[in-house]
Amino acid sequence: MSGHGSLVLGVETSCDDTAVALVDPRGSVIASCVASQAALHTTFGGVYPELASRAHIDKILPTVQAVLSDSGVRPRDLAAIGVTRGPGLIGSLMVGLNTAAGLGHGWEVPVIGVNHLRGHLRSADLEESRVKFPAIVLLVSGGHTLLARLESTTDIRLIGSTVDDSVGEAYDKVARMLGLGYPGGPAIDRLAPSGTPQVRFPRPMLRQGLDFSFSGLKSAVERYLAATPDAQPADVAAAFVEACMEVLISKCRAAIKEYPVSSLVIVGGVAASPQLRAAATELCAGLGIGLCLPPVKWSTDNGAMIGLATWDYLTNGITNTLEPVPGLGMEAF
Repeated sequence: MSGHGSLVLGVETSCDDTAVALVDPRGSVIASCVASQAALHTTFGGVYPELASRAHIDKILPTVQAVLSDSGVRPRDLAAIGVTRGPGLIGSLMVGLNTAAGLGHGWEVPVIGVNHLRGHLRSADLEESRVKFPAIVLLVSGGHTLLARLESTTDIRLIGSTVDDSVGEAYDKVARMLGLGYPGGPAIDRLAPSGTPQVRFPRPMLRQGLDFSFSGLKSAVERYLAATPDAQPADVAAAFVEACMEVLISKCRAAIKEYPVSSLVIVGGVAASPQLRAAATELCAGLGIGLCLPPVKWSTDNGAMIGLATWDYLTNGITNTLEPVPGLGMEAF
């Protein structure tokens, strides 16, 4: 069931950014606003969950209001409100879900709980349709590293995931070791091109199926830095990125070989990495398949991806309770 409008209000508060956007059924983003918490968490070198949820409380209504004011859209123009119900931090999820429920009740607009991972999948079709099915998707972010096979936007099968750290988490931890601050991924990506790999870090589980492991790589960097106090941060960053890219691209190649597809889709915060984009472009050109990447601004957590995913729920008549599910998996709606 949907409202009478033609737009969805997407609300994303799974971690440390308060993000809201208005999206139409074709993936056009009418308005978007993100209240970043990066400065708040820099001191801790990572997300402090209690502070994150408090910041969401302060920012969520002003962020919603900013999107509506910028666009001139009124609540009666909404078909639904889509809000992340998981996975994520329990406190952060609850702020988004409770706020969306309250707004939906007051505005008489249906509210749908959306899987954050499915939101990332849909980010590749924001602004224009890019994904050609069947496809292999690599989702790489601060909390997740996984491979899935997509037959359609609703037919998704998980084929590989990390057994420990995500690649984004490894980026953040190595950045902290190098004194690069938070968030670590963009800082390492900026530094690495100016360095030369002076050491070959391990490539965990490189030829062991489609699962990933990054804990050992992170530990190897830590041991190297302890044993090599004069190591240049740029050289370490270059060696670390080289190892990450080899693992990610090798797993994608193996998945495509095992499951022939029309395209490779790469989404999540790490999809903004210039090194990953370049390596994936080369891989797909060599294999003769399409590469589907979201615009860089839609790679990290945002409300637009939740809004577009909400249209899939509406189209297929899928409704969810608004209970937070911190450990929600890829295959769940």
